[in-house]
Amino acid sequence: MRAHEAGALHGDIGNRGPAWLRTPVDVNALVPQLWPRHVARGAGGALEVAGLDVRDLAAEFGTAVYVLDEDDLRSRCREFRDAFPDADVYYAGKAFLCRAVVRMVAEEGLFLDVCTGGELATALSAGMEPARIGFHGNNKSVAELTRAVDAGVGRIIVDSFAEIDRLTALARERGVRPKVLVRVTVGVEAHTHEFIATAHEDQKFGFSLAGGAAAAAAFKILDEGVLELRGLHSHIGSQIFDASGFEVSARRVLGLQAQIRDARGVELPELDLGGGFGIAYTTQDDPAAPSDLAKRLRKIVDAECFAEKLRVPHLSIEPGRAIVGPAVFTLYEVGTVKSVPLGTGGGDGHRAYVSVDGGMSDNIRTALYDASYSATVANRASAAEPLLARVVGKHCESGDIVVKDEFLPADVQPGDFVAVPGTGAYCRSMASNYNHVPRPPVVAVRDGRARLIVRRETEADLLALDVG
Repeated sequence: MRAHEAGALHGDIGNRGPAWLRTPVDVNALVPQLWPRHVARGAGGALEVAGLDVRDLAAEFGTAVYVLDEDDLRSRCREFRDAFPDADVYYAGKAFLCRAVVRMVAEEGLFLDVCTGGELATALSAGMEPARIGFHGNNKSVAELTRAVDAGVGRIIVDSFAEIDRLTALARERGVRPKVLVRVTVGVEAHTHEFIATAHEDQKFGFSLAGGAAAAAAFKILDEGVLELRGLHSHIGSQIFDASGFEVSARRVLGLQAQIRDARGVELPELDLGGGFGIAYTTQDDPAAPSDLAKRLRKIVDAECFAEKLRVPHLSIEPGRAIVGPAVFTLYEVGTVKSVPLGTGGGDGHRAYVSVDGGMSDNIRTALYDASYSATVANRASAAEPLLARVVGKHCESGDIVVKDEFLPADVQPGDFVAVPGTGAYCRSMASNYNHVPRPPVVAVRDGRARLIVRRETEADLLALDVG
């Protein structure tokens, strides 16, 4: 949504969007917290990122294209690193991973979390120090575990008894002692979408705390003595703004830590509280700064350790979206604009359907999670009145929506560019070839210069996999 001032709004005639969406005073204005830090409108009204005009980006790389503000991503890495100086900050690679991003987060002093063999291969090929990699996943294969052990991955977060058995057999065979954490399902209902809340009992991740499986897993590892149990891990979900979920999670997982101490005389030295820190997609969202998160989490852990008479363990966290999400926007070109009536009475207003050259193949989150996004016309400023719009894709699906509700200038037309902020996390990483649409490239911009870090797929790429 565009910036607005309370009491200075146009009348919301024709606004049949959500209650929070207000008609902007200036349809060209940008809300700073929604955009990469080095994005602004230039003298001619077009968006610029780190001094580079988006029209030049489109001319060189085409559209749709993901545009990464490299200095923004790096600064967010440093903010988390500096906010947690006595903790390990693991960038959650599932949000978005490529070799260039691996190198960026490594250069800024972060660790890296991966959850598949492909993500591990990307990390290793980019030169990430294996000891600074953590390996997640609820169904790691023997081949994936073998590669992780042979590479010397710093820690493996075990997720099932079958995995413990696989890793134990592998460790005996190799004569090594991998470091592991037990993923604990703590039964916390995070305030997020049902599909991205990961700590309630009825889901696939981790060992149940309430059912006793988490304690049994820890005892099994300790009693067998083959794997090195370093600590416990909890992840309660994604896009979380309320710290109360972390408080409950920490209390429960540290209660298990005390139970392990009392039963086996071992105080585990590490605790991972996961990630899931939210970002601003629209003006509804109010994310906390990393420094505020650090204060809250440290206060929670200190209080619970004091209550359980535990030494404070070495803490780790796993931000992914909070680092890469705000640092990227997607640039599209408009192909068609349709005015669609919102009711049959004639007085219910209209919505402009603005179709762009991408859609659910490059951003599935709107369709999958009912996610909300913002958008703006990027190639020019406009003096036209705001018009309620829906930005949609080119795919053969009625649910192919990129931005459900937004005000764009009433003169938006084919050939315009539309930019959608907040697309760094779970857009390129969840992209598909639906309708045989090649996936867009990723371009990193820094100091007025652009470099391709993930190339655009081509039809030749698609056909190369078709051996029929």
